[in-house]
This record gives sequence, structure tokens and C-alpha cells, in this order.
Amino acid sequence: MTAEIVNKINEYKKLKNAVILVHNYQLPQIQDVADYVGDSLGLSIEASKTKADIIVFCGVHFMAETAAIICPDKKVIVPDVNAGCPMADMINAEGVKKLKAEHPGHIVVAYINTTAEVKAESDYCCTSANAVKVVEKLMDKNIIFIPDKYLGDYVSKQTGKKMVLFNGYCPIHMMILPEHVKGAKQEHPNAVVIVHPECLPEVKALADKVLSTGGMIKFTKESPSQEFIIGTETGIIYRLQKENPSKKFHPANPLAICRNMKKTTIDKLLRSLENEETRVTVPGKVASRAKLSIDRMLKLV
Repeated sequence: MTAEIVNKINEYKKLKNAVILVHNYQLPQIQDVADYVGDSLGLSIEASKTKADIIVFCGVHFMAETAAIICPDKKVIVPDVNAGCPMADMINAEGVKKLKAEHPGHIVVAYINTTAEVKAESDYCCTSANAVKVVEKLMDKNIIFIPDKYLGDYVSKQTGKKMVLFNGYCPIHMMILPEHVKGAKQEHPNAVVIVHPECLPEVKALADKVLSTGGMIKFTKESPSQEFIIGTETGIIYRLQKENPSKKFHPANPLAICRNMKKTTIDKLLRSLENEETRVTVPGKVASRAKLSIDRMLKLV
């Protein structure tokens, strides 16, 4: 049945001039039908370059919103409109306004894991892949960093820049604890430890490398090492293993699974392409202001 569904997906893609963009944490079946698999930054760039009329975004809601902001002339659809992001939901536009009122003279750097309304109230966007570069370029500015305090703390330590950090976090990355990394290291003493910057500081302190998902893909491909412990959502391991069949990959915590990322199934993907009902749109005024923060990021990096 799956082969039949995949064939139908490919037929609809040609018929409707659609492209399928898929995040690294998605299910294996979804990754296998993708035109592009990547992290938030890579997916945003691909969205900006596509000649397709329809973008099917397999990730979580804020990612599809970002594609809709970047590509106002495209139809952006998602297989499951309920695939949200708990961290993105931790702050809203009113919360950003409150922070700015409490810290006059500060600019807001928003992690891309935020809603369109939050991006619209922010000055710059960043991703986990380029957050350090963005802040380095803004060293003369007073910065409020939202919403992930652990990514913010990492950026602060890397740049030496003190920032006002919002108390947000990724519940999935918080599931990866120091004891998980230590236990995995005991089991696999020759493995290189790579963790995501959204992880706890104590976890990052145990890592050999702190990298975004895109950084993990690149590093493991180029590294002479043959074994790795991966400290992020477990979905990425499918891609890592697929692209490096001779190497071994172990999750730091096998239970670090984002249920929202897994809401996208192959059946839902087909249905969304067929019906085009699960469209994600952003109101014009919000989109234009949010796009400013994204464009400023892209100019810096």
C-alpha cells in the first residue's frame, strides 16, 4: 500500500507543480519522499528558491509559516495543521512587547522557532545554525534573545555577549540529561558526542561538538570517526545512517521523540496534496514585518 501512496504523491507533485520540504526530525517514510530534507535554515532557503507553485511543508507549524512569509506567491500546505511547537507557543507578540518595554534600547533576536506574530515584533531572526554569527554581527547592540534560554546561553558563552534571555525551552531537548550522555559514552567509548545547542548546559559541557541538525549532517559526513552519540530528536538518526551506511549512530536518549514532528504521516501527506485544504497563510501586515526580521538575518549570514 505504501508504494501505491508514494506513486500517487509523485503523480500529484508533477500534476500540481509541488515541492515537498521535510525537516530532519520527520518519519523515515516522509524523508524518503522529500525533494529536500534539512534544518530550519536550509528549508527556508529552499523555499525561497523554489519554482514550485505549491510547497508541502513536513515539519511543524512555525516552519510552514516561515515558508509562507518568504514565498507569498506560493501556496503552502501542511499535512497536519495540529503539528505545533511547544517552545514557539511559550511566547506571543504581547510577551515580546512586554520584554521591549522592560528593556528599552534593546533589539530582539528571535529564534526561527517562533510564530509569525513574534517574528513581526522582532528585529532579527536566527537559527541554531547561525545564531552565533548573527549575535557576533550585532555585538554593539543590547539584545533580548527569545525564546530558547539554552540556545541563548550557548550563544552568550560563545560570543562573550550578555543578553536578556527569555525563559523558554524545547521540552524534547530537555529530556536529554547528563546521565544519558555519560551512559551512552560508557557503552560506546569510541563514539564522538554531538549535541544540539537547545540541550541543557550540563549536556553541552559533555559534548565533543555542539551543532545544529544541519551541522550534524555535515560534520558526521566529513569526520573520519566511525561512531557517534547524537544528542537531539531521534528522527535525525535515520538520515545520518542513510547517508553514512558504514558509520554507527546512537541516540543519547532514545526517548527524545517529538510527537508533533511525528504527526505527519504518509497518508496525511497524500491527502494534503490531493485536497490542498490544509493551507498555512500569514496576514499581509504581519508577514511583511516578519519578513524584515528574516531578511535581516539572511543579509548578516
